[in-house]
Amino acid sequence: MDFIQTYAWIIWLALVLVFIIIEVTTVTFMFLMLAIGSLAGLIVGIFGVPFWAQVLVAAVVAVLMLFAVRPPLLRALKRGGDHARTGIDALSGITGTVTTDFNGNAGTVRLANGETWTAKLADSSHSPLAAGDHVVVTEIKGATAMVAPAERTTL
Repeated sequence: MDFIQTYAWIIWLALVLVFIIIEVTTVTFMFLMLAIGSLAGLIVGIFGVPFWAQVLVAAVVAVLMLFAVRPPLLRALKRGGDHARTGIDALSGITGTVTTDFNGNAGTVRLANGETWTAKLADSSHSPLAAGDHVVVTEIKGATAMVAPAERTTL
């Protein structure tokens, strides 16, 4: 046991470095809290505390950090994110123009962003759409845009 007590600082330092390396690759803040716990174990070990007490201090500090500090850090990390819709989520509500007449309830539309999509009527009770009619995308199902006729407004 004297061997472990003598070289405990190396064990703690190695754990801190390993946890920091893992944290840099995962960015979950979990391994950062474990690294801080290991650092606490290292600090109390410098003052000659027995190894079993060093492990206890490291565990308590790590658990406290996991439950007290990690949740606010995760909230702060997520708060600053970009809330702009992207991909197919951004297409919902976009307008477009019918490029080929709808045969049955399917045809093609050119959206306001310049993309051409295969489209189906979201509600089959609408009259068939002809080339040049304006539509609004209601949702995307696979590679098909579900559309509805755009409301006509008069000025």
